Amino acid sequence: MKFEDLLKDVGGFGRFQILVHLDIFVTRIVLPLHFLLHNFLGAIPPHHCTIPDLEALANLTQEKKLVVSIPRESGGTFSSCKMFSKPQFHLLLSNSSQGADNDSSVEQCQHGWVYNHSRFSSTIATEWDLVCERKGMNQATATFFFVGLTLGSIFFGILSDKFGRKILILLAYILSLLFGVLSAFSTSYLMFAITRALTGFGLSGLSIVSFGLSMEWVDIEHRSVSTFFGSCIWTVGYMLLGLIAYLIRDWRWLILAVTSPCIPGIILWWWIPESARWLIANGKTEKAHVYLSRCAAMNWREEYYSKMTTEKSQMLGQIITNENTDRNYTYWDLIKTPQIRKISLCAGLVWFGVSFTYYGMSLNISGFGLDVYLTQFIYGAIEMPFKTGAFCLLDRIGRRQCEGWAMILAGVSLGAITIIPSMYSTVRSIVGIVGKGLAEAAFFTIFLYTAELYPTVIRQNGLGYTAFLCRLGASAAPMIILLEDIWKLLPFVIFSAFAILCGAVAFLLPETLNERLPETIDDVERKRSVTSMKYKDASELQLTEIQC
Repeated sequence: MKFEDLLKDVGGFGRFQILVHLDIFVTRIVLPLHFLLHNFLGAIPPHHCTIPDLEALANLTQEKKLVVSIPRESGGTFSSCKMFSKPQFHLLLSNSSQGADNDSSVEQCQHGWVYNHSRFSSTIATEWDLVCERKGMNQATATFFFVGLTLGSIFFGILSDKFGRKILILLAYILSLLFGVLSAFSTSYLMFAITRALTGFGLSGLSIVSFGLSMEWVDIEHRSVSTFFGSCIWTVGYMLLGLIAYLIRDWRWLILAVTSPCIPGIILWWWIPESARWLIANGKTEKAHVYLSRCAAMNWREEYYSKMTTEKSQMLGQIITNENTDRNYTYWDLIKTPQIRKISLCAGLVWFGVSFTYYGMSLNISGFGLDVYLTQFIYGAIEMPFKTGAFCLLDRIGRRQCEGWAMILAGVSLGAITIIPSMYSTVRSIVGIVGKGLAEAAFFTIFLYTAELYPTVIRQNGLGYTAFLCRLGASAAPMIILLEDIWKLLPFVIFSAFAILCGAVAFLLPETLNERLPETIDDVERKRSVTSMKYKDASELQLTEIQC
């Protein structure tokens, strides 16, 4: 007997599973709120150098003070990062920077900056002057956050396979809440960078462990439904962030607001069950019986509840794998055997490319010239139709086709932006938004695909490893955006190339459509005959040799 058979008997997607998903996904809304927070946390408002010797210019209007103190850029706007070493009063005659004394009269800001607070009352950029030559430090805070996510993926991936899913979810909530609050009260850039990274460390547990737990309680037919539901929560959070940021313009209060869902998360944690799959795979049949009995009772499967009570030892004993249940699995198991190694290499590269492309666009919401709050909402809203389309195709053309083509088409869309003339800004915006939607469809698909590729005994290690590479991609994206100072379209070229490459690599992965979740490494490594779940009529069932 396989666990899938038992799960089908006790209810593979009934009231029990719905409550599990609500417990987990209600608080997963905190993930997009933090993952995309840098769009508003590190926003740089219009600014110019502080004008020295204001007393000497007291008889001039503000506009004239800027004319004699700040040089103009080629487009006619006042420079954000440069100033005249001394007032150029003769420019009042022409109201132009033409005719300035000489190049040596222009220098970098020496006395700080004046910021326009009409859109943002305060951000970390205005708090610690992270503009101009210090702009890289601003973008680095997004990288620090994703570095924390990267390290957390390794930590939670290892420990959740060793100690279970539930206890690690609680730890993730506590760490996220603690360091999220501390980051809001940072008194220096260094303190903020460290606490922001540690916040990411904690949130990585909510990202990978809760997802794996929810997947392990769902039967084959409803795995894509489960993933789709969780992905919709992400989209709601994506759009909600734009509204929250619009209402809360101070960066400290904004952090506290987006961290607050961790509080109900800790409360709801008490009702989250442990993964019965993990318990059985680790020989903990007594605890598995408790949760399976609860599942049967809540799903109104009384006959199986009674059967679970009277025949529990025999039923669970049949499910226990032939591998040593006392064995400790590590990341080394992801490369020891040929098929798992192939899956790990290909899936890891795809994860890197998906994240690299997705966050490259998501963290560049000012790149299309629209209002940042409106862009945030549109970027979130466009995800829904694309992920709905992917959801409808998953069980028709398979996971591999969805993932590969979504990435390739996203890359083509980004590449198209580089050849569309700048005068067609509306067309470029539409193409960019379509590319963003395709990137989200790829992200939605790879979450489900990866959970189906790895066996139960190393599933969290696999999710931790792929999440590690995912966060590396996300960490690199903010730095790539800085290359727009060299050529405005260079980031789009790089994101496009990676998306197409990783989309092609996705076709090297095995298909998992209508297959049981593998329980052991042997399930993946050996050729085995499985019963296709594609046909409901027994006369149409076919045995298919599948190389995992």
